[in-house]
Amino acid sequence: MKAALMSMGSKSSQMTLVAMKKYFSVVDDINIKNMEVMLGSKELSILYNGEKLQKYDCIYAKGSFRYAPLLRSITTAFYGTTYMPIKPNTFTIGHDKLLTQLALQYYKVPMPDTYVVSSIEAAKKILEQIKYPIILKFPHGTQGKGVMFAESFAAASSMLDAIETLKQPFLIQEYIETEGSDIRAIVVGDKVVAAMKRKAVRGEKRANIHAGGKGEPIVLDAQSKKIAIDTAKSIGAEICAVDMLETVKGPQVIEANLSPGLQGITSVTKIDVADKIAKYLFEKTKEFIEKGKKTETSKMLVDLGVSKEGGSETEQQIITNLDIRSERILLPKIVSKLSKFDEKEDVVIKASKGKISLERY
Repeated sequence: MKAALMSMGSKSSQMTLVAMKKYFSVVDDINIKNMEVMLGSKELSILYNGEKLQKYDCIYAKGSFRYAPLLRSITTAFYGTTYMPIKPNTFTIGHDKLLTQLALQYYKVPMPDTYVVSSIEAAKKILEQIKYPIILKFPHGTQGKGVMFAESFAAASSMLDAIETLKQPFLIQEYIETEGSDIRAIVVGDKVVAAMKRKAVRGEKRANIHAGGKGEPIVLDAQSKKIAIDTAKSIGAEICAVDMLETVKGPQVIEANLSPGLQGITSVTKIDVADKIAKYLFEKTKEFIEKGKKTETSKMLVDLGVSKEGGSETEQQIITNLDIRSERILLPKIVSKLSKFDEKEDVVIKASKGKISLERY
């Protein structure tokens, strides 16, 4: 099987690349800085170093928020024909703190109270009503950058004066005292493969390793694991890091990271996270290819009007994808032929989660 790792070539990406080569027969290292998207009336083309990108069985794309539009375009071009652990729209959601908060809200994932503001006037009205200290965040940013701490209304007002010149929306978030610590969990599929507790250096509120924070290994309880996994699902990522705070109300999510650093958590936990990711990619790619073969075979059988069991009068099984339009399920043409229903007949339809049956009244 052929795989491609699309990234900015960081140390973490190189660790993942080496691990992927233990499982896939071919793994190409593709720098997203050398990629182009060509839009035309007929097709969407992806170019790498000026040439059309070849077909892969697996593409693991990752990068900073600056490349979110490019990553979404690239993955959109291959989505459906290539296994990818991160959905195209996830690059838009996961690299925008506002959209991430909305996704968490929709999936009822616990998080600190957050206000979204687009004007200084609206922000000052909120600042007059809330409790301090608070956190101010820009929608984009990684490694704790773009995050500010305000201990009072006066401090927050001073920050607003500086923020006003940037002319962009920002978030005001409840500050939860944890003595400068947080938890980072790496989610791969439906599991938390590694977790660590990070402690900020003295005088620093951010616990990020890149900001000088120190980490120690931790085993998450069932609730924390579920929250981390639900966070990944909410933004459409099978692989990501989830940052949480330990509070009296339980774990609360403050961020999800689609391109987390692996050196720190690997060193702290002694878990080969890159290998966990690579093995998962390999297994999911195998499943994707096998599913594709079954779907293709089933479609051929449907077109021929036959099934694996054969026969025309007995009950037949058809494996196919659902065609849902305007919230209505359209059945394949072969189903109409096999059931021999008349449009004037009364029928009984029974439906429950994951199951539908239809028979003459």
